[in-house]
Amino acid sequence: MATAQEKSMTDSHKLFLIAVTIFSGWLFYLLSPVLMPFFIATLLAYLGDPIVDKLERYRLSRSVSVSIVFTVLLVAGLLLLLVILPLMAAQIGALFKRLPEYLNLFQTTTIPWLASVGFPVEVFNVSTIKQTFTDYWANVSHVAGSIFSYMSQSGLALLQGLANLILIPVLTFYLLRDWDDIVARFRSVLPRRFSKEFISLSLECDEMLAAFIRGQLMVMLALAVIYTIGLSIIGLELALLLGVIAGIVSFVPYLGLIVGIGLSGVAAYFQFHEWLPIIWVAAVFGFAQLLEGMILTPRFVGERIGLHPVAVLFSVMAGAQLFGFIGVLLALPIAAVAMVLLRHTHERYMDSDLYSKSEQE
Repeated sequence: MATAQEKSMTDSHKLFLIAVTIFSGWLFYLLSPVLMPFFIATLLAYLGDPIVDKLERYRLSRSVSVSIVFTVLLVAGLLLLLVILPLMAAQIGALFKRLPEYLNLFQTTTIPWLASVGFPVEVFNVSTIKQTFTDYWANVSHVAGSIFSYMSQSGLALLQGLANLILIPVLTFYLLRDWDDIVARFRSVLPRRFSKEFISLSLECDEMLAAFIRGQLMVMLALAVIYTIGLSIIGLELALLLGVIAGIVSFVPYLGLIVGIGLSGVAAYFQFHEWLPIIWVAAVFGFAQLLEGMILTPRFVGERIGLHPVAVLFSVMAGAQLFGFIGVLLALPIAAVAMVLLRHTHERYMDSDLYSKSEQE
């Protein structure tokens, strides 16, 4: 009788957890438009907490350590908003302005060369491509102007944007300061029966996240800087834009290398009308790839990821499709946690009677 009652309680607990999970997901979906500053602040606090802990080991107080890390994050954010983003916007504008020139060069030089080697150039309709880019740029300009006009006329939207800019650093500071307390309180309310296993899983998830999120972000940042500096030395006008794009997509192995060489090589050919700069572009990306393989990835990431490139791409695309920008932010953390849970489930299955009985049969 006690066993049946205990089983009933266990089943009721499972149903309760399923109901809470479904309700939480539904609530998250409804509140996703207003949760962005909280997720960004949580991500920044998660990235900064290990540095705060290291500073505390040098006998600095928690408040002083948090202030140092928060200042560094704030300065980096201001540089991104006030320096890097305007420069990238200027390069994007220059790219669209020069697209007709690039297309004319493609029509007069590249298409005849492709025809000479037997490539079916009939697939290229330059007039249609020009018209498509012209229409797209006009639509982008119209949409951007409409958004700017709406934000200028709507005090509520403008105030919301300013509130988010102020809210993110405030939330980041408080989360950084109280991160260890939040984790400790969360662990204290776990059911004692499952706390040991849950804490073990959470530590494994944290190791996976640290390897992928913290480590991979450092690798992406380092590669973006290396690409930008190298392309700037060559004299490429779009060095910052191309370097940042190649650095961002480098979270998938070899994708940053392929995309970077492809886009930068085309940009170098259209700018210089020579083949030698393309060789220098390949040299820049080859050198960066060597640094990534020998120094950056072993130093920051290691061999602890375990996420297949296809899983990474699918996670990012699925997150963007379901929840937009917030989904992109959460895609990789959720994928890393899911990988740990699947690995744990597979281990339990291999040790279970279900697997043993199927093997005997």
